Amino acid sequence: MSKLSFRETPKSQFRSGISLSALALLAISSFSAHAQDTSNRGRKYKAPPPTAHISVAVVKDANGKPIENAAVVFHLTGEEGKGNMEMKTNEEGKAVIDVVPIGDTMRLQVVADGFQTYGEDYKIDTDTKEITVRLKRPQSQYSTYAKATPATNSGSQSSAPQQNTTQTPPKQ
Repeated sequence: MSKLSFRETPKSQFRSGISLSALALLAISSFSAHAQDTSNRGRKYKAPPPTAHISVAVVKDANGKPIENAAVVFHLTGEEGKGNMEMKTNEEGKAVIDVVPIGDTMRLQVVADGFQTYGEDYKIDTDTKEITVRLKRPQSQYSTYAKATPATNSGSQSSAPQQNTTQTPPKQ
């Protein structure tokens, strides 16, 4: 008669221990697979819309040279995005952005020292858009107070002075 010592276990007990561990691992893996199932979430996940790669080149209108450090402002006005983003142009006069959703309308504004401000709306309907902005130097302002040069009449030349046609309201 052989006695079983503490260290010895029969093969049947060993096999049942292995099958019990395998069963436990199977139960844990099926539970974790069910925990990763996203179809029954309370929140609805909506993937972000595809975005376009937009490159803006800012150059001088007179000679086509790039303008460095110009402020390029992207105003999103479409259905997908609202808000604005501002960038500065690099030494090559370029600003690149990759977050404007395709199908959106974007208002582009460019501001640079010593140049007229530029603004225009663009419909982003492709995945890439190349925009070249030619900035002009400021022109003199129009003023009604500046001394106007008299217009020359090709017909008769009159030496009669011009009369002021503006009326002043009566004092009360």
